[in-house]
Amino acid sequence: MNWIILIIAGLFEVAFASCLGKVKETTGNEMYWWFGGFLVCLTISMLLLIKATETLPIGTAYAVWTGIGAVGTALVGILVFKDPASFWRIFFICTLIGSVVGLKAVSY
Repeated sequence: MNWIILIIAGLFEVAFASCLGKVKETTGNEMYWWFGGFLVCLTISMLLLIKATETLPIGTAYAVWTGIGAVGTALVGILVFKDPASFWRIFFICTLIGSVVGLKAVSY
């Protein structure tokens, strides 16, 4: 169950990073709504990470959490914010995914 909680925490990390990107693009009241979303997602992500580390090793949990956040944020950047999608960028995103899967596979 804590692996599922950790994955959800990682998805909320993607959400708070995405909200931060939208804060940069907007002005006025819309900017404050995105900033509010950032704060809510950040809080949920941290609370779920704390919950997951009750039974998972902190090193593994943190590495998986940041890996999910990094891959997810990079993909959102490519798909939503029109970041470049070069071969090497996609290659290293895939190596991150492989690393996260590997950490899950060797964790007990």
